[in-house]
Amino acid sequence: MNIGDKVRLLRAKEQGVVSRFLPGNMIEIEIEDGFRIPVMRSELVPVSPLESERLLKTSNFAPQKTVAPSAPAILSNQGIYLAFVPVNDREYTLHLINNTDWEFPYVLGEESAGASGGIQFTGIHSGLLKPKSQQKMNDLYAHAKFEEWPTFVVQGLWFRAGKSSLRAPLVKRFKARATTFFKNKTTVPVLSQPGFLTQLDAETNDQPQASAPNSNRAAQPQPKRISAEDLKAEMFKPNSDVADISVERPSSVVDLHIDALLPNGTGGRTPGDLLKLQLDTFEKMLESAIANGMSDITFIHGVGSGALRTELHKRLGQHPNVKFFEDAQKQKFGYGATKVTIK
Repeated sequence: MNIGDKVRLLRAKEQGVVSRFLPGNMIEIEIEDGFRIPVMRSELVPVSPLESERLLKTSNFAPQKTVAPSAPAILSNQGIYLAFVPVNDREYTLHLINNTDWEFPYVLGEESAGASGGIQFTGIHSGLLKPKSQQKMNDLYAHAKFEEWPTFVVQGLWFRAGKSSLRAPLVKRFKARATTFFKNKTTVPVLSQPGFLTQLDAETNDQPQASAPNSNRAAQPQPKRISAEDLKAEMFKPNSDVADISVERPSSVVDLHIDALLPNGTGGRTPGDLLKLQLDTFEKMLESAIANGMSDITFIHGVGSGALRTELHKRLGQHPNVKFFEDAQKQKFGYGATKVTIK
C-alpha cells in the first residue's frame, strides 16, 4: 500500500485515497468530501478500478444511489517516485513512477561535477507519464559505484483535462546517501516489484530510509561537525556552576560570499583559507538552525566555478538531519543559492 492508492474501509462504506502514513500502524486517507481521517492499516483494503466496477454491478444488498454529476471526484494528488529496481545483485534500473491521478510531463537528468570543477547537467529522459504509470530509464547503476552515483534532477508539471486547481511545477533533486538508502526494500507502486523508493512530492518524509550493506571499501573521512543533538542537550541542561551554552538562531538566509564574511578584507588569507572559512561558516549555521528547530535555511554560495556548491551539496547529502535540498528561488537568488529543508 502506497501514497496515492485507492482504498476502502472494511466496516464502512467510505472509499478514499492514501495521503499519509502515521505512527502506530495508522494511515491517513482523504475521502470524497475532502476530509482526511486516520484509519488503522488493518481496516483498509486496496480497491482496483475493476473491483470497484464489479462491486457496483453485483451488489444487491442495498439500492444503488445515483451520484450527482457535480459530486467531487476522489483524486490522488501525491505519489511521484524515483525507484531503483534491482536487475541482479550488482545493478539497479532507474524508474520514474506516477501513482497519482494527474498527467505528469517531466524532464529527468543527472548533475555531476564537471572536468573544470563546475556542475554538469546530463539529460536522461523526457516525456509524459499518464496517471498510474511508470517510465523505465536506460541507465544501469552499479552497486559497486554507489558513491559515484550522480544527483538526480526531476522537473515536472501537473495536468488534468477540464477544471482543476493550478499546481506549482515540481523541481526536485535527489542524492542517494549510503547511510539511508538500502535499509528496507518495499514494493514499488505501479510496477509491483521490490525496489528502493524516494518520494519526490511528499509533504512530509514518511519513507523508510536506510543504510548501505557492508562493503570492502575503506571508510571515507567525514567532515568534522558539531552534533545538533549535543547542542540541544546543552541548551536544555539545568542551571549549574557551568554557564549554559547559548546557540544563537541564525538568519534564514546566510551569505557565504567572502566580502560578506570578511567585510574589512581578506587580510592576506590564501584561497584555501577562504574556502575553509566558508565551509566552517556553513557547518556552524546549519547546526545552529537544526538546534533551534528551524524548518529550513538558505545558503548563498554564488555560481563561480561551482566548487563551493559541489562541496556543500556533498555534505548536505551525507547529513542525517537534512530532509532534502534544492535550488532556492531563482527570481530572488539566481542560480547561486541552495535551500535546505531540515527534518
